[in-house]
Amino acid sequence: EVQLQASGGGSVQPGGSLRLSCVASGFTFDECNIGWFRQAPGKEREGVGCIATGNHWTWYADSVKGRFTISSDNNKNTVYLQMNALKPEDTAVYYCARSWGDYHDDPQGYDYWGQGTQVTVSS
Repeated sequence: EVQLQASGGGSVQPGGSLRLSCVASGFTFDECNIGWFRQAPGKEREGVGCIATGNHWTWYADSVKGRFTISSDNNKNTVYLQMNALKPEDTAVYYCARSWGDYHDDPQGYDYWGQGTQVTVSS
């Protein structure tokens, strides 16, 4: 059974940092892409970035470039989203998802999704 488990969310002040984790199981981890998405209340789901777990190639949305970093530990079947210099507009539920191609921020290209973890940035 394919599973993606996102965790690590919480509340942080502007300028703070959080690291999200996405633990995957049930498929060959080092042959896929894992993407991070977020959805704020009343807004559409937005692609944050993704990583190809085979060669660690990454893509980031312009809104997070230079602040967020995606990495993977293939020994642990885990992808991380390190978020620095957080802003109130980063507040959202964050999801990880799996794809088999370079779909970047196109949710249609992702076939399995984790349950989401809440990130709140507020003073």
